[in-house]
Amino acid sequence: MAFYLKFSLFFVAIHLVCYIIAGVIDLQLAKRLYQGRDRLYRSFFRNMEDKRESTRVAKLLLPSQFIRGILMSVVLYPILPSLKELPFGIKVLFMGGLMFIYADFSSAIPFSNTIEGLVYLKKQFVKSNVFWTIQLEAILYSAMFGLLSAWILI
Repeated sequence: MAFYLKFSLFFVAIHLVCYIIAGVIDLQLAKRLYQGRDRLYRSFFRNMEDKRESTRVAKLLLPSQFIRGILMSVVLYPILPSLKELPFGIKVLFMGGLMFIYADFSSAIPFSNTIEGLVYLKKQFVKSNVFWTIQLEAILYSAMFGLLSAWILI
């Protein structure tokens, strides 16, 4: 049981670090999507320029990602013994691929960088430059996550 608890704690820590780093990097490239009067996601994202909404997001960011990390780690419990036996490179590919494919690109949520989004969203949300700007965050997150999580599974 201690192994699983330790795994979940490390998993959550790695998730938080990768999520924040990838988000900060991508936000520098994607400001026009999230900020300003003509922001692309104006109709459904909270207005971060509004102090009240920005404060709300800031209060919920870490707790929501902590819960997300716990849930993602617990799902892996049944296969942890098998994962531990894999070579480091395969662990990196598996964990990074898991986050990229299941948590992002193949997610059932229609967004600018998912398969569902490519099917259901209007063209302005999935133009090539929008798709790749958002996809960059997922790729950065998944690569960092794969490396760090494979390290904790040693």
